[in-house]
Amino acid sequence: MCRNIRVLHNFEPAATSQEIHDAALQYVRKISGRTKPSQANQAAFDRAVEEIAHITSHLLEDLTTSAPPKDREVEAAKARARSRARFAS
Repeated sequence: MCRNIRVLHNFEPAATSQEIHDAALQYVRKISGRTKPSQANQAAFDRAVEEIAHITSHLLEDLTTSAPPKDREVEAAKARARSRARFAS
């Protein structure tokens, strides 16, 4: 499940709230060991996702770097190239 969590810092354009929420959801799924909680745990699961997303957005706002922002398309192309090289037969 952790493969779906992407770096969100130092990209142009900045990470969207949906990307932050998706990363928080993947984190909570990994920690809980469940992709879908039971009805009894749904409220706790949802609350954890929202709190982690909130804290993550604050973290991304507060992080600083001297490196220039990365371009999402360029990074995606690099990832595709790594994948082709890794899985080439």
